[in-house]
Amino acid sequence: MADIADKVSGDLRTTRRRSTCGVVAHLPGRVVRVSASTYAVPMREQPDQALAPGLTARVELTVTDADTAQALGSGDVPVLGTPRVLALAEAATVAATARDLPSGATTVGTRVALAHLAATPVGRTVVAQARLTEVDRRRLVFEVDVTEGGQTVAEGQVERVLVDRARFVQRAGAAT
Repeated sequence: MADIADKVSGDLRTTRRRSTCGVVAHLPGRVVRVSASTYAVPMREQPDQALAPGLTARVELTVTDADTAQALGSGDVPVLGTPRVLALAEAATVAATARDLPSGATTVGTRVALAHLAATPVGRTVVAQARLTEVDRRRLVFEVDVTEGGQTVAEGQVERVLVDRARFVQRAGAAT
């Protein structure tokens, strides 16, 4: 049984090594643990294989002072801040499709509806679970849930669009 966690950049691309212990992902200033059924096999290389509903991933984060509303500037209380909850939910959506993306493709977020329902203090661990529920050509819709110890912390929906990575980066650079 492999005990190697693949390190991935902010876009959560996986390598072709198998890992039974998940993936280490980077959120801004943080390292979080990602585990997903989608990481159990190598990435697909064929661009004609479509993404299908049912893909899932989960991302865990142990809340630190850097994750609080105070530190993020989204409030003045020392609990998990909504911007970090959103980043965690998006990381789970990215992880859910990472191995199934065509070569050279990525997804970008286009819409989020997230209800942050409960406060989480520093030291607790939250888990974001994403499930791909709808695929409409390039548009991907995910249901996301964030929990802590069985309690729902946040829930909502995230939409992403499949794009050609190089073309997207080139166009984004031209816009500045």
